[in-house]
Amino acid sequence: MPLASAPPPGTPVPFAITRWAAANGRTVESLVWRNGDGAVTARIVGPDATPLFAKWSPVDLLPEAERLSWLASRFPSPRMADFEELDDGWLIVTLGLDGDSAVSERWKREPDRAAAAVGEGLARLHTLDPDDCPFGPDEWIGFHDDVDVLVVAHGDACAPNTMITDDGGFAGIVDVGGLGVADRWADLAIASWSLDWNFGPGHEAAFWAAYGEAPDPDRIRRYRTLWGEP
Repeated sequence: MPLASAPPPGTPVPFAITRWAAANGRTVESLVWRNGDGAVTARIVGPDATPLFAKWSPVDLLPEAERLSWLASRFPSPRMADFEELDDGWLIVTLGLDGDSAVSERWKREPDRAAAAVGEGLARLHTLDPDDCPFGPDEWIGFHDDVDVLVVAHGDACAPNTMITDDGGFAGIVDVGGLGVADRWADLAIASWSLDWNFGPGHEAAFWAAYGEAPDPDRIRRYRTLWGEP
């Protein structure tokens, strides 16, 4: 599965984002993220102090919009301000969360604290009642007979999708288009793996301690194999 990353210098701002910002009295301050599907997220600022984030994608964002709506009263995640289907893709605009990505420059300097926040966030997400969730597992996860614990899983639990408060606590999750009921190890396998990609080796212990579980090598191997090479 392709990795997401900060857009390289010179990445053009999608016209849909520029148009929405202008129509709402705001300007694009910066591009902050580009995922493996080619979706681009921009920070949009205006006369008030509340930053907005606009995500344009060539891939249907309705699944993410539906999941954000479901999460709104249940779990820390972005609140939608607008959703549009366009001729060239889809656009979601959300209110910003109070925090920075776990892979921001700030938290790359404190990787154990960031790893712990990722574990803390998943532990909290996995306490949601899966019987209350209308979404099935993300396509890459699929259905399996040998399930440990069914939870509301993020589906793309890589470290960048955790937001962290200024004091190092868990602030919320983003990029929830794959959220649905699945084995908790689908999240745990990928989240712990992503620590190596983003921070280098040696930080999984902080993650497992914060989540409150010991690693299960067999289940981790299964879901990392399903995910594929990063």
